[in-house]
Amino acid sequence: MRKRKVERSVVAITRDPMEGRAVCQALDMLPINQIIKSGDTVVITPNWVNTRPPQSGTVVGPETLRELIRYIKGRNPGRLIVACGSGGDPTPKVLEQTGYKQILDQEQVEFIDTNYGPYEELSLNHQYPPSTPVNKILFEADVLVSFTQIKHHEEATVSLGIKNIALSWPPAEIHGWPKTQRGIHERLHGFIAAMGEKIPIDLTILSGDKAMIGTGPSKGKAVNSDIVIAGTDPVSTDVVGARLLGFMPQAVNYLYELILRGAGEGDLKKVELKGIPLYGAEKAFSQSAYGFPIVVDEGRLKPLQLK
Repeated sequence: MRKRKVERSVVAITRDPMEGRAVCQALDMLPINQIIKSGDTVVITPNWVNTRPPQSGTVVGPETLRELIRYIKGRNPGRLIVACGSGGDPTPKVLEQTGYKQILDQEQVEFIDTNYGPYEELSLNHQYPPSTPVNKILFEADVLVSFTQIKHHEEATVSLGIKNIALSWPPAEIHGWPKTQRGIHERLHGFIAAMGEKIPIDLTILSGDKAMIGTGPSKGKAVNSDIVIAGTDPVSTDVVGARLLGFMPQAVNYLYELILRGAGEGDLKKVELKGIPLYGAEKAFSQSAYGFPIVVDEGRLKPLQLK
């Protein structure tokens, strides 16, 4: 597949009680003119895992999705599509019960359910499964946007931008609900790494309003930290997101594997960090989540430890 639009690693962190405003502020700090160009086909994949309400921290906020759609429309794309496939419930049911259908209708945005075809086969550097069909729009996109919540996850350790793409695009028509029939979950971290290595995510947006701690993808505690993270490098962006949950990248198997494969930058000392300082974001998130601050990068950025 094609390369990412911007190869260098730039990550912005913002904090605002209005989530949509925080998203736009973060995007403004990125080289957005290089990411989205006039006439591009832009595909947004939001986290729509099931029908639990946005205030639970399970799925992205409908009104923030509207803000993101309007922001991208301002870049004059040739085609703007929201494309995803729920793993927990049929996607049309998620659309109806969580308010997304009304947003898409009002904004007149095309929607594609990636649980169905037409398909192209995506080969993977992974043993089981060695490939998966994906909706062919993935190969036609000039820009792929992953928009998701920051979550702990009972199987994947963390659920962030890469995992959102990795689990949304395999079609439930073939993999079943909750996408277990062809072995994805038997070697889940390896599968996520293989998808992250192959699929170019041009823009990753992680929201801490609402986030989820304890367990995920839908049974944890909602956290409202008002923090948004956005970046050009999905690995670097997810490394920052993992920091807010208390993890170095070495603690998240698929993230560590992607760093070893050279799929993105895992050392935050080599990343262009913008917006509020990382230690400040860690402090604010943990204060919101636990009632007291937990800061991984107290005083300095902790270095990446590669074996």
